[in-house]
Amino acid sequence: MAFRFEKPSDWTFEAGQAIDITLLAPSETDAEGNTRTFTIASAPSEKSLMVATRMRDTAFKRVLKVMPVGTAVQMESPAGDLTLHRDAARTAVFLSGGIGITPFRSIAFSAAKEHLSHRIVLFYSNRRPEDAAFLAELQMLETENPNFKLIASMTEMEKSHRPWHGETGVIGKEMLARYLKDATSPIYYIAGPPGMVKGLHMMINESGVDEGDIRTEEFSGY
Repeated sequence: MAFRFEKPSDWTFEAGQAIDITLLAPSETDAEGNTRTFTIASAPSEKSLMVATRMRDTAFKRVLKVMPVGTAVQMESPAGDLTLHRDAARTAVFLSGGIGITPFRSIAFSAAKEHLSHRIVLFYSNRRPEDAAFLAELQMLETENPNFKLIASMTEMEKSHRPWHGETGVIGKEMLARYLKDATSPIYYIAGPPGMVKGLHMMINESGVDEGDIRTEEFSGY
């Protein structure tokens, strides 16, 4: 589910950053507390502030799901360094699984809005098209920004009720090699479930990529 909040006045952030959101006097709470960290899924240029998350059965998310429009929450200042590098000559390679797409949605839409010349290649893995947040608008963005390439891949199409003509299977060396043949000095960004992040990080490391050219963010408990 995605949730949109009014952006505080004079409040800025960089695409890819995260915020802490605290519920004020929630109707219920549990041992995990009333604060969660969310990567901002919206671009800085968008009017509202959007976060998106998988809905687990926790007190925080039960309250968040049914909050009336207009409910106030507390937000901390944005933080995090999973932001787009400055050198536009270097290709940005985004490797995303599930709800780990949120920072990359923000960065991709921000880059398009600002007409950045960075080449961006986004690999996006999900079980089924039904599970892929923001898939349709990312596909549309690919047609609008010639510097942006989306490679979406599904790993459990046998459980899907939708047609799919894109990639299947997990993101691996062979898939990366097919799409990154002409990538210029790529910088890799990885976000998703911890197991996926660790596995892709190791795979890229072992292929000879310098540690300084790999940036990661784990999404656990979502």
